[in-house]
Amino acid sequence: MLTKYLSKLLGLSIVLIAAGMLANKPAALEEMNALFADPGLMFVTGVFTMIGGLAVVLAHNRWSGSPPAVLVTFYGWVALIKGALFIWLPPPLQADFYRAMHFDHLFYAYLGFALVLAGYLTYEGFTAVEA
Repeated sequence: MLTKYLSKLLGLSIVLIAAGMLANKPAALEEMNALFADPGLMFVTGVFTMIGGLAVVLAHNRWSGSPPAVLVTFYGWVALIKGALFIWLPPPLQADFYRAMHFDHLFYAYLGFALVLAGYLTYEGFTAVEA
């Protein structure tokens, strides 16, 4: 049951966020640039990202079973590590990492990948029988 719930929760939230970003690329890029330029906002973002990832890891640390179960666990660990890095890394290193990702040039590739994975999680969450 937990895998199905988290698949729906994570899948739908990522779909909605990515769709919003795709609907207005210039605003999304401006918001991302502003985020990485504000150390206080990055810290708060890191705290909430780390808490969300930790919640998934503590409740659902399953590296075997169905593909959705493994993806949910992977997402939890990525969020936990990402949040911790947002808290621990100095702001200039965070900004350097963001620039190295070339998010502005690879915008559609990043969001396309996110939508495929989120669509899969959403589909599995609403249709699959839990293992």
